[in-house]
Amino acid sequence: MVAAVRVHEYGGPEVLRVEEVEVPPPGRGEIRVRQTAIGLNYIDTYFRSGLYKAPQMPFTLGNEAAGEVTAVGEGVATVKPGDRVAYVVTLGCYAAERNVPEALAVKLPDGISDEVAAAIMLKGMTTEYLLHRTYKVKAGDTILMHAAAGGVGLILCQWAKHLGATVIGTAGSADKAELARQNGCDHVILYREEDFAARVKEITGGALCQVVYDGVGQQTFAGSLDCLAPLGVLASFGSASGPVKSFDLGVLGPKGSLFVTRPTLFTFTARRHWLDEMAANLFGVVRSGAVKVAINHRAKLADVADVHRALEGRDTTGATILTP
Repeated sequence: MVAAVRVHEYGGPEVLRVEEVEVPPPGRGEIRVRQTAIGLNYIDTYFRSGLYKAPQMPFTLGNEAAGEVTAVGEGVATVKPGDRVAYVVTLGCYAAERNVPEALAVKLPDGISDEVAAAIMLKGMTTEYLLHRTYKVKAGDTILMHAAAGGVGLILCQWAKHLGATVIGTAGSADKAELARQNGCDHVILYREEDFAARVKEITGGALCQVVYDGVGQQTFAGSLDCLAPLGVLASFGSASGPVKSFDLGVLGPKGSLFVTRPTLFTFTARRHWLDEMAANLFGVVRSGAVKVAINHRAKLADVADVHRALEGRDTTGATILTP
């Protein structure tokens, strides 16, 4: 029996329960992982609250983790017991041990710790597809990143700056604005005090942005469209303020023949060679030092409800790591 955080009904942080569960031997194509670091992400709150539906009740939260392989099932060929691995998977990560499909796990190279891997597998791989596949950012581009001091934001701003882009970010406080500046933002807009679309127009001299990365959702969607140059791309990849409601596609034409997309990580990792390419790109930029990973909060699984409250209260910056 191993400890796991279980949800028996949708709701607030109070529905999170730490329970003992049995983990069966790994099946065909599976590996058993003793988890040493578990990543916390805003999407975890969507599943807990019921905004995103779990396939069954009860269920275990968590979408990224790292640890050591302790056993392998029939047919597993790429990893062996003792290997360090990390992975992104829908649900099941808030646990001391679990089985994971071999197809989703990547071996960790030297220079990438378990904690760093657990902090970047979802947030960093999301950043990789946003910057390199949803819209390929290049030197000279101007981009807008909402929630620039968040987990994805801090990675994306550093990486975009490394690629030669001018990076504009939004943040909710002066402290978060300063953190964003320290991590690649050329300009930071305090969205609670300023009209971010008007400030983007002012900062760019009316030229606006080639791409806007928006994980906030409902509150920022309309303004994000106003930040785009003709033929610009709005990548709406999260819903921290609630899901985007239906909108009139006709507005995209007069605003400059804009593109809007709702990308998800699992589309980009659906083929094994895509997953390996993305992981190699991510690990490479982190090992080079161009992207530094700030793990600003650590907590035990037993304290997960408090951690969720802090996350939803916008009281966290950078990455949060849970340990069994």
